[in-house]
Amino acid sequence: MRPKNNLTVTLAQGAVDVLLTASPEEKVAATFALADVWRAGIGVGRAAAPDDPARPPRPALLPPSEMPRRSMGPKGRIAFIHALAHIELNAVDLAWDIIARFAHLDLPLAYYNDWVGVAVEEAEHYAALANRLADFGAAYGDLPAHNGLWDAARSTADSLPARLAIIPMTLEARGLDTTPAAIERCRAAADADTAAVLQQIYDDEIKHLRVGVQWFEYCCSRDGANPQARYAVLLAERFRGGLKPPFNLPARTRAGMDESYLKPWLS
Repeated sequence: MRPKNNLTVTLAQGAVDVLLTASPEEKVAATFALADVWRAGIGVGRAAAPDDPARPPRPALLPPSEMPRRSMGPKGRIAFIHALAHIELNAVDLAWDIIARFAHLDLPLAYYNDWVGVAVEEAEHYAALANRLADFGAAYGDLPAHNGLWDAARSTADSLPARLAIIPMTLEARGLDTTPAAIERCRAAADADTAAVLQQIYDDEIKHLRVGVQWFEYCCSRDGANPQARYAVLLAERFRGGLKPPFNLPARTRAGMDESYLKPWLS
């Protein structure tokens, strides 16, 4: 995505351009550039979001069931960071997709401001993780990855409430449940640098979940639906396997997703 000037780019078209950028480094740079252009003042516009984002030739994408198991040694830490980098790169695309795909819904300006902010922070996360891989003599693409996040995006392309329920409020929220233990493992292994990156991701993901919950509740209010009941219905319809504890209730509550959303899975 290379916006020529503020007159020739809309946010939606710029988002599509980022989605169609294959190189992770160029995608990150395009994210920062589009955010700057948006904040300088351009319209939202409309554009046709692609079914799938452009991807680099590597990593190989495998079904989740075929992903190799990670060891607990140094190679396992590289694999862990690589997996997180893949998730964060997908998160960049997911933020731009939720802008472009639903731009026709006449949403408030704050919606676009929020998701542009999320896209920028996800790009920062990816860049930080890519730097940690380089510190270990590795690079994104060295190991296989899976396409589970984008499979979920494809299955919710028809509905903004479904997208919000399944991606930020379910799949991304799971990171709040698992990241604190990962931070402690890194600290125990004397890897303070990776622990610091994970702490920043954790802090930002609380904000990102709050964005997802806020706009899910906006959709529910607009449609006259109970948010907790609608969340349960959407999970039953669109999410395989159901939710499984433990849940990081303090972090989820800080993000606005308190235990009232999780009652069916807390018993």
